[in-house]
Amino acid sequence: MAARRRTCSGSPLKSSVFAAVISIFLFRFFALFPRKETLTLVSEGGKNETVRNNNYIVRFKEYRKAEDHRRYLESELGLGGGWEWIERRNPAMKFATDFGLVAVEATVVERVVAEIEKLEMVKDVNVDVSYKRELLGVSDGRKRPGKIFTSMSFSEEEEPRHAVAETSNSSIHWGRELLAQKSQVTSLFRADVLWSKGYTGAKVKMAIFDTGIRSDHPHFRNIKERTNWTSEDTLNDNLGHGTFVAGVIAGQDDECLGFAPDAEIYAFRVFTDAQVSYTSWFLDAFNYAIATKMDVLNLSIGGPDFLDLPFVEKIWEITANNIIMVSAIGNDGPLYGTLNNPADQSDVIGVGGIDYNDHIAPFSSRGMSTWEIPHGYGRVKPDVVAYGKDIMGSKISSGCKSLSGTSVASPVVAGVVCLLVSVIPESDRKAILNPASMKQALVEGAAKLSGPNLYEQGAGRVNLLESYEILKSYQPRATIFPGILDFSDCPYSWPFCRQPLYAGAMPVMFNATILNGMGVIGYVERPPIWNPSDENGNILSIHFTYSEIIWPWTGYIALHMQIKEEGAQFSGEIEGNVTLTVYSPPAPGEKTQRRSTCVLHLKLQVVPTPPRSKRILWDQFHNIKYPPGYIPRDSLDVRNDILDWHGDHLHTNFHIMFNMLRDAGYYVETLGSPFTCFDARHYGTLLLVDLEDEYFKEEIEKLRDDVINNGLGLAVFAEWYNVDTMVKMRFFDDNTRSWWTPVTGGANVPGLNDLLAPFGIAFGDKILNGDFSIDGEQSRYASGTDIVRFPLGGYVHGFPFLDSSESGATQNVLVNSGTGKADSPILGLVEAGKGRIAVYGDSNCLDSSHMVTNCYWLLKKLLDFTSANARDPLLFSQSAKQDMAIYVDDNQLPSRRTDVNFSSYSAVLGRDLICRRDSRFEVWGTKGYNLHVRGRNRRLPGYPIIDLGRGLNSTTVDQSNKRPKVTERRNKGDTQGNHLLGILNGNELDMPVLVTSHWLVPAAIAITGVLLFLSIWRIRQRRRRRKRGSGSGRLGNL
Repeated sequence: MAARRRTCSGSPLKSSVFAAVISIFLFRFFALFPRKETLTLVSEGGKNETVRNNNYIVRFKEYRKAEDHRRYLESELGLGGGWEWIERRNPAMKFATDFGLVAVEATVVERVVAEIEKLEMVKDVNVDVSYKRELLGVSDGRKRPGKIFTSMSFSEEEEPRHAVAETSNSSIHWGRELLAQKSQVTSLFRADVLWSKGYTGAKVKMAIFDTGIRSDHPHFRNIKERTNWTSEDTLNDNLGHGTFVAGVIAGQDDECLGFAPDAEIYAFRVFTDAQVSYTSWFLDAFNYAIATKMDVLNLSIGGPDFLDLPFVEKIWEITANNIIMVSAIGNDGPLYGTLNNPADQSDVIGVGGIDYNDHIAPFSSRGMSTWEIPHGYGRVKPDVVAYGKDIMGSKISSGCKSLSGTSVASPVVAGVVCLLVSVIPESDRKAILNPASMKQALVEGAAKLSGPNLYEQGAGRVNLLESYEILKSYQPRATIFPGILDFSDCPYSWPFCRQPLYAGAMPVMFNATILNGMGVIGYVERPPIWNPSDENGNILSIHFTYSEIIWPWTGYIALHMQIKEEGAQFSGEIEGNVTLTVYSPPAPGEKTQRRSTCVLHLKLQVVPTPPRSKRILWDQFHNIKYPPGYIPRDSLDVRNDILDWHGDHLHTNFHIMFNMLRDAGYYVETLGSPFTCFDARHYGTLLLVDLEDEYFKEEIEKLRDDVINNGLGLAVFAEWYNVDTMVKMRFFDDNTRSWWTPVTGGANVPGLNDLLAPFGIAFGDKILNGDFSIDGEQSRYASGTDIVRFPLGGYVHGFPFLDSSESGATQNVLVNSGTGKADSPILGLVEAGKGRIAVYGDSNCLDSSHMVTNCYWLLKKLLDFTSANARDPLLFSQSAKQDMAIYVDDNQLPSRRTDVNFSSYSAVLGRDLICRRDSRFEVWGTKGYNLHVRGRNRRLPGYPIIDLGRGLNSTTVDQSNKRPKVTERRNKGDTQGNHLLGILNGNELDMPVLVTSHWLVPAAIAITGVLLFLSIWRIRQRRRRRKRGSGSGRLGNL
């Protein structure tokens, strides 16, 4: 009996063991497939997400009385239904309007807005955005969506908030000892010369959009009208900003004289005492300025959102009605790519700030404009600069004080403009003066400063007397600004003077502004013409894109310059002119069209085509910036700038890196189109830094072939990506009165992982921070990510960092409790076929926006490897070599957010693959170069057949019993990874095994199924035999 019991219990035991093995196998198999997770958004700090009713601006296609618009909506939508008309009581209501304001219940917003937008007379519907002004220490200082009031950054006693940084191309020295006796800014511009001629701003209507002014202020002799557009019942200035601005423009106190003391001041109070305003207040005030025929308007708001259409289009309308607008360029210097809207608009005079030593003020924002990125190139801004540090102006009730900022430089120029307007007889003003002619007078008369480049200073410092001479004899004409592009004029012509042209390069683009002083609308008569000075100029090919219709007052002309193949060995200068003819309708009283020929002079440097190993291609196409979406900052340690809005361009926030690469002998070109639009045989390395977009399937295929078969080097600098952290970064924005949530991380790691998958490389979702050193070079790893897949034979470097992601909190608790920190792989280098790849998990060390320490030294070493196979001994030490692949399962890779419609922001998802005008001329409008995919013996999962030889490395080693020197295993129960034929563990990353595993897994499952069926059938057969036989018979058989 004992024997029978042992035997009977043994059979179930075997079955149980077998079933357990099968269960484990199936569990590991299904774990290969990523699970879809449902994300629940939780507001930061667990705050209630109840949102009050929103106000919406309904823009109509026609100007009508507000009451007519109200009746129209009520007749079409009916009363009630979750919306109501908001009555606006302000001076503009006696005139026709083009918009209405409605309140919509939060629960029915989508339905009501959709119904309104369908109406025939409605143009569009937009949130009534609020604007906030930040004063000295009043605001939290965060750069939010929408616009903020450009602050007067520093008071008389304070030093600038921005320290002098290495990010500026100009040398800056503050000579405060020169300011012991503060100068009158009017005397620096010699305004007294025009005063002595009787020009004092008389009969000029000056609109000041600000915080208002007091009616009995002793500094002003000609306050014509004060209007209030806010919800507060007062016309007075209780903050002092509006009074100071008015004093700089038209003050008459001897201690703080303004430029145009006889100008007629129209004070528009558009900000409350709490420093808040709304788009609807501005729109009404703008309409009133148009109706009352203002001459000049000073605007002291600005922000990164150039897609705020109601605001932007109303600015166009303001200038189209012949109002000269002056606006501060912004106080976000010394960073590049920080232009504020509306000063970045071509029809607005955008003003930057300088100190009394003619150095660019550190706080002054720099160009270029970023509207045109990625396919185009930005325009030159600011237009001019003016003194903006320690400027004297009027206090709130009496007396003077000094303040600094571009919102001080702006009224300096507005005062100059007022004075210049008064030079022209009142009867001739509207025929001669307009936003374009005034800008022409300012930029042509400006004094170019030595040191700053054109994207820091524009045309230079305003010169009142030179502009006066230009206006005295002005005849309506069209011009191009800048009027010259001289590669030999360095540093003014930076970045063009830093890198010459050569054959085979991507087009070098230069974007200039057409100023049409002949009329609010103009037309380009025929395509621009390149006129070389000599036969050498024939090797230059220029394609043009331009505004065929110029409105209002301004347009653009973009040059796409390439050296023809016959110039591959040419070295020297090319000189000539680009000419463009513009015409406008005849002015009142004229019978013929106004016509003018514009000239842009070119002086270009050309060199022989550099060797492939010295040519770097920068990927601009896959960058997404704010606006239109909440693209978060790259360094999560930075609290005062939550948006990634500087353009991520070689010539904006990566301009120092660009200069470094040029100093190192590299030639850097920009790709603003998909990867199919460049010929990899011409480039040593494709440089991918801080990219947020997805990738076309064709791009992934071509890049793999370019690296493995064409020998292209690939250098990747990634960023953090963690869904839980993104959810925590969600916030309610008071400006737009809506919830803002990041659409991606610092970089789009899931997209990068798709791109790098053919090479067995992937990044994780850790957010790592810490200091480390390589070969004595100290570096800061700031919100970077980790490497979680890397192939056998590569070289990997890891360091013990803390994970600051939401998912890393538990790990950090353990570390703080005494558990040692494991090294996180952050840097990897590997050969891939004929090419070489280097990946690094952080880009903040290349980005001058919020850099702690730079890693240009590391970038140079990586490029030396990827472009020329030059191996730094430390980076390629034996201790860093991987004798086992780093690997995690697919379901443990970072996943995409499922609650964000990423296609709204992407240039890839839902878009056609096409090579645009930043590509070589021969592929314009096509899908690009042929992929030339070769080989037949292997197929990677989801990709066409290519020849990988023996994988990414030259040798294939059995990895079953080896562990990586630097690895970060993240799959639970990792010890199971060495079982089950080795196909579910880290070995999968070895390319030959990876490919094989895709037929082994189905085969193993099929075999397992057959074995399971046979085992069950055998057990059932045994049980039947037992039932038939007797006990003695069974014992006998035993």
